[in-house]
Amino acid sequence: MKAERGGLDILFANAGTGAFAKLGEITPGHYDQIFDINVKGTVFTVQKALPLMSDGGSIILTGSSTGVMGTPAFSIYSATKAAIRNLARSWALDLKGSGIRVNVLSPGPITTELATEVLGDEGMAAMGASTVLGRMGDPSETGAVAAFLASSDSSFMTGGEVFVDGGLAQV
Repeated sequence: MKAERGGLDILFANAGTGAFAKLGEITPGHYDQIFDINVKGTVFTVQKALPLMSDGGSIILTGSSTGVMGTPAFSIYSATKAAIRNLARSWALDLKGSGIRVNVLSPGPITTELATEVLGDEGMAAMGASTVLGRMGDPSETGAVAAFLASSDSSFMTGGEVFVDGGLAQV
């Protein structure tokens, strides 16, 4: 298959959806939808791409700062991102000796259309103020970390997680 289609040097498995539901309000449908997209989608995307991955390739999984924090009414989403973190650790071991690296890029509050739609302007201001840096992140800041993880500059990194969250989950 690799000879027919060429190889992959970089796979960025970027899956993420979430919805608010407090404990006592979580339904099987809520749970299934979020786990199916965020975890199941990531597992089978990586698994399908793996035969095409080149030696020295980089797999980047999208985590979230919420994967290491308590989050009111967002526990299912947070649990999926904690699962992604553990998948990276396990897959780094599964891929030992292959030269393929697996890392997690975990953004925090980043200014995107979706975030603005979900949180509104007031929520965005509050979220930005909650970071140590006192502001929302810019998508280009996340992109710069993705480029680093995809590059040979991160050639001695695997099984790790890099947070781009203004210190939200770190301090």
